[in-house]
Amino acid sequence: MRFKSFFIFFSFLFLLISCKKENVDEETEVSKGEGNIIFKFSHKADGNDIKYDTLMYINAAGNHYMINEIQYFISDVTLYKSTGEKLLIKADKDIHYVDIDISSTLVWNVYDKIPEGSYDSINFIFGIPGNKNIPYMFVNPPESNMFWPYFLGGPNGGYHYLKLNGKWLNANGVVTPFDFHLGVGQIYAGNVPVVDSIVGYIQNYFTVSLPNSSFNITNGQVMEIQIVMEVQNWFNNPVYDHNVYGSYTMQNQQAMQSIKDNGNDVFSIGYFKVL
Repeated sequence: MRFKSFFIFFSFLFLLISCKKENVDEETEVSKGEGNIIFKFSHKADGNDIKYDTLMYINAAGNHYMINEIQYFISDVTLYKSTGEKLLIKADKDIHYVDIDISSTLVWNVYDKIPEGSYDSINFIFGIPGNKNIPYMFVNPPESNMFWPYFLGGPNGGYHYLKLNGKWLNANGVVTPFDFHLGVGQIYAGNVPVVDSIVGYIQNYFTVSLPNSSFNITNGQVMEIQIVMEVQNWFNNPVYDHNVYGSYTMQNQQAMQSIKDNGNDVFSIGYFKVL
């Protein structure tokens, strides 16, 4: 009987200690603190909001041009902490679609909880990495409309990274459409761009390191971060000339390489704002 009493007493004591430890752990977890971030996407030309469908812009090659559509994917957004840690945004989705004609895509309410602290920088991949760029993973528009033909991309080239469509005044003074597209490139036997002569593929996605992207976030805080695309920079360094590359960039790796190379300074931070 005495043994049974001791057993009950120590069992109760063990449960009491366990519950107390669990409560301490919960309190410690809460004390770490978490916030949320919202990305807002903005698009400019010469530092001002774009005026679409108007032949008013001049690029570094001297082409007079207009913009009609801008659609693209970003993926693998990563926050780098001052401690050396990094946080990959992935809780609900790690690929985000942006379309200037669909206002809901211009705001990304990130589901991930962001641990409070100081962050040194923000990186993301422009486009979709090859191991994730799987054909037919998007079955509904608008994302499905970004499909990259399978015969031009293979199993790791499912979707365009970018569609920037417009028109330019060509060398003959004729207003001519252009499809400034970026996706998986091809290597052709004999350098002849015929589908049957494809011998390899080139992944043209690239990493964007946003300048001046350090920020602090505290427990319960919602941080709005504006990411700005400067369209003119797609054509500046190296100089991209529509009269050289023509109306279409698909199946033209030289043109797409120029787009990729220009992408290093296209994006910047517009602002950080606590909501």
